Formats: sequence, C-alpha cells, structure tokens
Amino acid sequence: MTETVVVQANELHGLIKGKLIKAGLHTEQAEEVAMHLVFADSCGIHSHGAVRVDYYAERIAKGGVTKDPELQFEKTGSSTGIFHGDNGVGQYVANLALKDTIALAKESGVAVVGISKMSHSGALSYYVKKIAEQNMIGIAMCQSDPMVVPFGGSENYYGTNPIAFAAPRKNGVPIVFDMATTVQAWGKVLDARSKDQTIPDNWAVDKDGKPTTDPHAVQGLLPISGPKGYGLMMMVDILSGILLGLPFGKHVSSMYDQLSEGRNLGQLYIVIDPQKFTDLDTFKEKIDQTVTDLHAIQPAEGFDQVYYPGEVSQINFEKYQAEGIPIEKGIYDYLKSDIIHYDKYGGKSAFAE
Repeated sequence: MTETVVVQANELHGLIKGKLIKAGLHTEQAEEVAMHLVFADSCGIHSHGAVRVDYYAERIAKGGVTKDPELQFEKTGSSTGIFHGDNGVGQYVANLALKDTIALAKESGVAVVGISKMSHSGALSYYVKKIAEQNMIGIAMCQSDPMVVPFGGSENYYGTNPIAFAAPRKNGVPIVFDMATTVQAWGKVLDARSKDQTIPDNWAVDKDGKPTTDPHAVQGLLPISGPKGYGLMMMVDILSGILLGLPFGKHVSSMYDQLSEGRNLGQLYIVIDPQKFTDLDTFKEKIDQTVTDLHAIQPAEGFDQVYYPGEVSQINFEKYQAEGIPIEKGIYDYLKSDIIHYDKYGGKSAFAE
C-alpha cells in the first residue's frame, strides 16, 4: 500500500492548473480541466482525477492536443447538432459543447448533440450533473481505447465506453449515475497500480486471456455481465463514433500511441426537458420519492444501507470537499515539483503504466 496525503480541494486545483499551464495549456482551458479532475477525486473517482495529470501534460507538451482549437457548434436539425472540437483538450471542449446542448434542449425540448474530434474528456458524471442542475435529464456516452475482450473472444475490440445519467430532484442534489460498460473502468486499474493494490479476478485478463489479480499484468478488460455489457459498449461505440463519422471499435486511437497527434474521439449528449412530458415539480418530487423508497428498503446481510446508484460518489464529494481529498503521495509530489511530465507514456500500449 502506497502512502497517501490529504489535500484541500483548492490546493489540488491550483497544483493541477499550474502543471497544465506549464505544459502549454491556456489558463482558461487549464482551469476547466483542473475543476473537472478535482471533482472526480472529490467523488472518489480517483481513476479520473489527479492521476491523469502526468499523461495529460505529456500529450499537451508533445502537441497531441490543439492548444488553440477552432471550435464550432453546427446545428443540424431542430433538436440536433455537432460540436466540432478540433482535438482540443477534452474537458474544455465537452464543457463548451454542453452549454450549446442545454440551450438547444431548452429551445426544442430534446437535444441530441455529438462532439466530434476531441481528446480524453474524463468522468461523464461531471457533465450530466450540470445538465440536471438546469432542471434537465442528461445522458452522456463516449468512446475509448480498444481495451476490452468481446464476449466469447480473445482479442480486444471495444473500449470501456462509459454511459452516464442524471436527473434533478426537488429537495436534494441531482441523482447522478456513471458507469463503464466493463466490469471496471481502466482508470480503476491505474488507480490500483498507483497504490500497489491487487484487483478482483473478474475485472481483467492477462496476455494469455486468463483472469488476473495483478493490475500490472492486465492486457484486456472484461464486459460487465458478459454479453449484456458487450451489447452496451457496441451501442456506445455506434452512437459516439460511427454516428459522427469517426473511427470506431478497434480503429479508435490509443491513449498513449502517437502523443504528438490528436485522438479524434467522439462523445454524445442527450438532454431532455421534463416539462415537455410532465409537470416539472411533480417529476422532481417523484425522483425524491424514489430516493426515499430506496433508502427505506431493508438492507441485505453485510450492508448498512441501500443507496441509489451513484449516491456513494455524492457522499464522498461532500466529505472530501469539506475534509480534504486523499491523494497518492507520489502524485502529490509530482504536482508540487518543477517537472512538467515524466516522459513515460509516449509510444506505449493502452495498458502502459
């Protein structure tokens, strides 16, 4: 087990922002990425938090992110559009696309907007929560590296291809649910590596296709619930890749290969205005009732409480924002150092350290 330190959210934000600016990002872009990564770490999603900064810094410094992207929102129908990201830094591009998507949904009732050509955009929960805070229902999905062995296969084809959902409540923060279509996200394996921890034997396989508990031996992830997760990751790949005319399946660029080039990733937002279907207050009250009903269920043996999907992340967020965020000490030391990046990712496989 590696050593961790507790860092206040504002300090962590400043360290991440400063490192990304040194790597070459403009201040406004670095600010948005830092906000996103601190959010992820605050939710306990450390796989999408500060652990990513070294990689981001290396890609930015080597020219694999467009520092001055030509961004454009193209409205393609009464409720559809494409946000052209020009391989800008993912969190910054996705956040700007989100504003156009929400505006379109308020105008038309429903908005379906694809983001074309962007870099890694982090935890989708960050975006759908913003949608729900505007009294909208939000769904988001995106492509990722071909790192998953399809059900019944022995070679990687799809990515972890996550899906996120959020809805507003009357008397509480929005419900937010974010999942990879694999048993576990790749970032969780990275997090286990950074902490020198083992992983469950149903997360991944080694180079021989056999289950492994060693995060350093992982050469393929497994779909959640076998064929069901396999079907969901295919759906995500079609909606956030093929639908936008982007690379798909095994043709999606690797996170670590060719760090001097853009990744051309796709993401899709679906935003729904509840007021076009029902009374907004009634809708939000029923979401509250759902939470109350779930909390009232007798927990099974070994459990203290039934939570709604994604609630543990919200509990973590409130705790860590107030008390400080646990960060692996090696990551914290790197953020405080004068080093921009360790030059360790370029040219490596998708399963690099």
